[in-house]
Amino acid sequence: MARGKFRIYLGAAPGVGKTYAMLSEAHRRMERGTDCVVAFVEHHDRPRTEVMLHGLEQTPRRELEYRDAVFTEMDVDAVLARRPAVALVDEMAHSNVPGSRNAKRWQDIEELLEAGIHVISTVNIQHLESLGDIVESITGVRQKETVPDEVVRRADQIELVDMSPHALRRRMAHGNIYKPIKVDAALSNYFRPGNLTALRELALLWVADRVDEYLQEYRSEHQVSKIWGSRERIVVALTGGSEGRTLIRRAARLAEKGAGGEVLAVHIARSDGLVSGSPEELAVQRTLVEDLGGTFHHVLGENVSSALLEFARGVNATQVVLGTSRRKTWQYVFGPGVGSTVARDSGPDLDVHIVTHEEAAKGRGLPVARAARLGRSRIIWGWLTGVAGPALLTLLLLKGETGLGLANDVLLFLTLTVAAALLGGLRPALASAVVGSLLLNWFFTPPVGHLTIADPRNILALVIFVLVAVSVASVVDLAARRTHQAARLRAESEILSFLAGSVLRGETTLDALLERVRETFAMDAVVLLERESETTPWTCSGSVGDPGPLARPEDADVDMPVGDHMALALSGRVLPAEDRRVLAAFAAQAAVVLDRQRLQSQAEHARKLAEGNRIRTALLAAVSHDLRTPLAGIKASVTSLRSDDVEWSDEDQAELLAGIEEGADRLDHLVGNLLDMSRLQTGTVTPLIREVDLDEVVPMALVGVPEDSVVLDIPEELPMIAVDPGLLERSVANIVENAVKYSPEGETVRVSASTLGGRVEVRVADRGPGVPDDAKDRIFEPFQRYGDAPRGAGVGLGLAVARGFAEAIEATLTAEDTPGGGMTMVLTVPTAAGHLPAAPGLPDAVTS
Repeated sequence: MARGKFRIYLGAAPGVGKTYAMLSEAHRRMERGTDCVVAFVEHHDRPRTEVMLHGLEQTPRRELEYRDAVFTEMDVDAVLARRPAVALVDEMAHSNVPGSRNAKRWQDIEELLEAGIHVISTVNIQHLESLGDIVESITGVRQKETVPDEVVRRADQIELVDMSPHALRRRMAHGNIYKPIKVDAALSNYFRPGNLTALRELALLWVADRVDEYLQEYRSEHQVSKIWGSRERIVVALTGGSEGRTLIRRAARLAEKGAGGEVLAVHIARSDGLVSGSPEELAVQRTLVEDLGGTFHHVLGENVSSALLEFARGVNATQVVLGTSRRKTWQYVFGPGVGSTVARDSGPDLDVHIVTHEEAAKGRGLPVARAARLGRSRIIWGWLTGVAGPALLTLLLLKGETGLGLANDVLLFLTLTVAAALLGGLRPALASAVVGSLLLNWFFTPPVGHLTIADPRNILALVIFVLVAVSVASVVDLAARRTHQAARLRAESEILSFLAGSVLRGETTLDALLERVRETFAMDAVVLLERESETTPWTCSGSVGDPGPLARPEDADVDMPVGDHMALALSGRVLPAEDRRVLAAFAAQAAVVLDRQRLQSQAEHARKLAEGNRIRTALLAAVSHDLRTPLAGIKASVTSLRSDDVEWSDEDQAELLAGIEEGADRLDHLVGNLLDMSRLQTGTVTPLIREVDLDEVVPMALVGVPEDSVVLDIPEELPMIAVDPGLLERSVANIVENAVKYSPEGETVRVSASTLGGRVEVRVADRGPGVPDDAKDRIFEPFQRYGDAPRGAGVGLGLAVARGFAEAIEATLTAEDTPGGGMTMVLTVPTAAGHLPAAPGLPDAVTS
């Protein structure tokens, strides 16, 4: 069965008209006789969208019950049974209610497509998974419902539903998107003109990239080699020389002249790697290209001109930028050059720009990085093989009874020359060729014992031997050096990759980084020195190893400056020049890590100051009202009792005394919470952990609440817990008091406990108004009172103190929804060692 076709209407924001456009397309198809069915469309009470549903068949929805509420979702089975030609499915990024066939609606759509049903759907740009971070930075809202980009990219057709931000805001103001009660909040938050403009640009760019993919696929399928200049794409050819920076900047200026211009820098290298540009310069140019918004590409090709043109046509480029040839005038006898060849073969659809630069006509030599020297042991063995080897071979051949012939002797000496090149490089090989040719001439070429040669053919053999020996030695030496260079560059790339990853993750501490430097370069000590100015002494910001008297960069074996007032000093040995490139990267990273640590310390200090200032401000507000309120009541009652103008009855006196007692209790409770929060803030809470039964602590915590307001359910078979009984009692007391405060009249608070693995859970459930998910963490912050809590209900410290005491005894306190409405506080405490339950118990009712 053929897979169904998938069409998506993509919008930049809610309300641009995606659903309306989808329903309009359905009406057009029905007029043409196509069997269209609405599988799931949500009109959100928008009149114009609701009208568009008239005349369209809608499949029944599936009802699901979740958390004592009934929800409706698309019934995939009903759509598959109906098998329409086209199914309309709105909001493909939607998350289905738990218990549905699939977790996501786009997965339901995949089932319909696999069944051969064509699907038309809608999605907003902010729901694409790869754009989540960008959208959050624009709007400040993290989208929880997302769809993988690949699902959207697989669509057979993507149509952008566009609308200007001002037009969308007008629609919002007219009530065509949200209800009037939500319009003001939406216009001042998510639907701000700047947000909508940025989202619109994001959607346009994403669709433009998708259109570009369609174009590339079409050109590939139809074998279109001719360039279609849909937008300016400028290819910059880089050789690895310093002139590349000039070319990149020139190409960037060309790209800026047209909207949507793109710069693609490319370096063509031969597959054998024998001719290449400077790796350091290419790395700099790669960074420059990326900073200017372009991309860098590395291409292998035997013919530079052909490879460059093939790459340009492959990316549908419109222009090519090359530098003027570096060759001198006499070198043109070897050919016209890359620039002339590319200009000649580019054709009428590809413009070629030849840019002059300071390196023009100065020669073709490029600053190629020298390979590292071979090890000392290899060089010694190479010289021994190249000099002593031919002498030993001569002795062996002279002791032989029968000669092998000059040709075989030449091959044996040539073997030694190749071995010398493999071990010691070019110089030992050349020495081996010279020594071998002299020994062959003296001992094996007639007349023997003379440096003269009688037979001309032997002269030719010796000349060929020397030429072959030198050529083979040169190639072997170059290959060995390239191999060593490749290994070194690979090690450098791994080190730089480690540094880049540590920067992104922010994981490396200064001591760990300096230790990595010491291990990498086999040093005795590494010190990061800094000073405030040129006249102030150096100070040590971090060190590893035994720095000894290393107090200045001048005292070190190796020093690497970092800016004007910082340096990385190493002691142990002198590093070769080629190692300083990686050392410079380490030094720069050390400075970044040091700055990050200081910024983090300053931020933490600022956060503590801000938190302390916020708490002081809230404390002043609490003292000015919440503490003065009971004091005012106490003073009024005392003043009334002491008044001689009124004769109070016994009942009135009892009532006034009761008011004084109630006010004093409230004051004691408020002051107690303030003192507890002060202890938590200053870190002076010291728990005394011991084994205790839960049913000994919890009843004591209920003394301050009415007896008929709490139902207690603590099983006797619970294991003992390891806590500070006093802190646990205060924590439970504050939790219960908060639950009773927010419970409706006539509703009781249920306090239950159960075991879960190696811990005991205490659940305090109320039937109050509850708390939204986004506020469940905020209610544990100091001086927070959610909702319309009446004045005099406290200063908002109860739950903050409860969580603080819970964390002090290594317990956790979290908030959950109570099934049927309300909130449940879950206090999880550890069981005592040796008192674990035989089998993990589960609570009778699980709260989700």
